[in-house]
Amino acid sequence: MPIRATVWGENVHEQKNKAVAENYPKGMHAQIAARLNEDKNIKATTVTLQDAEHGMTEAKLDDTDVLVWWGHAAHDKVDDAIVERVATRVWQGMGLIVLHSGHHSKLFKRLMGAPANLHWREAGERERIWVVNPGHPIAKGLPEYFELETEEMYGEPFTVPEPLETVFISWFQGGEVFRSGLTYRRGAGNIFYFRPGHETYPTYHDKTVGQVLRNAVNWAYNAERHAELLKAPNRPVEQAIEHIEERGAHLTKEMMQAATDWAETSKSR
Repeated sequence: MPIRATVWGENVHEQKNKAVAENYPKGMHAQIAARLNEDKNIKATTVTLQDAEHGMTEAKLDDTDVLVWWGHAAHDKVDDAIVERVATRVWQGMGLIVLHSGHHSKLFKRLMGAPANLHWREAGERERIWVVNPGHPIAKGLPEYFELETEEMYGEPFTVPEPLETVFISWFQGGEVFRSGLTYRRGAGNIFYFRPGHETYPTYHDKTVGQVLRNAVNWAYNAERHAELLKAPNRPVEQAIEHIEERGAHLTKEMMQAATDWAETSKSR
């Protein structure tokens, strides 16, 4: 079975900006999916912000092993309930790849618990992306560094939690540097943030960028799901692994009884 990747595209700039439409006549999401589908081990499909439930229905998430997320102009248009739905799937084991300005998406900030702010400049400058972790699966088959002739600058500090691993660091013509490839884990879900991908430049037509994306999907894939990580069940004394005797006060029992009493009183009013 191939890895089922879903590419989530905001699909706003393509409708409003001529340069973006010329770069991606079928939409950025379609080009990203096309790059992913160059790997026979990946089956990529697309959804957009404009789809029902932003494309993130329960059925679609059931059919997704790795979610690739690109957004920029309409982060605020993504419904909070959908954000929670997707974040829950990541905690359970669905892989997530967040691209470029997706760093400010509700989903990424929700999972990072951080503002994810940075410095930026849109000047079409050269970006040199250094592979600083060449043994990492996401860097498989890549050269020592690769360059994108025109990109938007992102500069440190990047206000995200310290990553598990840093795979790439970028240098820009203006002199700034940026941690441009970071991995995280939330619950059972693998997360990769990849910086390149400004919409007015043809970044997702670049072959090396495509290789990074395919490597990232393969790395993020996890066949297992752990719904139990979203639960906090009480384990009573009689279910303890070793025999124990209850001691001390029982605050939990008192709270549960108080809640029951309050409910019964409310019913009688």
